[in-house]
Amino acid sequence: MTITKVKAELHNHVGDVVTLNYNLGRNKYETYEVIIKQLYNNIFLVQLKDQTSIVKSFSYTDIITKTIKIDY
Repeated sequence: MTITKVKAELHNHVGDVVTLNYNLGRNKYETYEVIIKQLYNNIFLVQLKDQTSIVKSFSYTDIITKTIKIDY
C-alpha cells in the first residue's frame, strides 16, 4: 500500500463516521468513533464523534505501518 492509495481511500470517506483503532504498543489499544474531517499533504484530521471539540491528527504512514487501523 502506498501513500497515494491511502489518500485516495480516505478521500472517499471524508465526512463519514468510521472506527479508528490506535495501537499504543505493548498490547494496548484505543478505539475511537471518528469523523474524517480534512486531508493534508502529510496528515489527516479526525474529529471524535461524541466530543466535537476534540480533533486528532494522524499521518498516512500510521496506516501503512499499522499503527492505526480504520474500519469504514
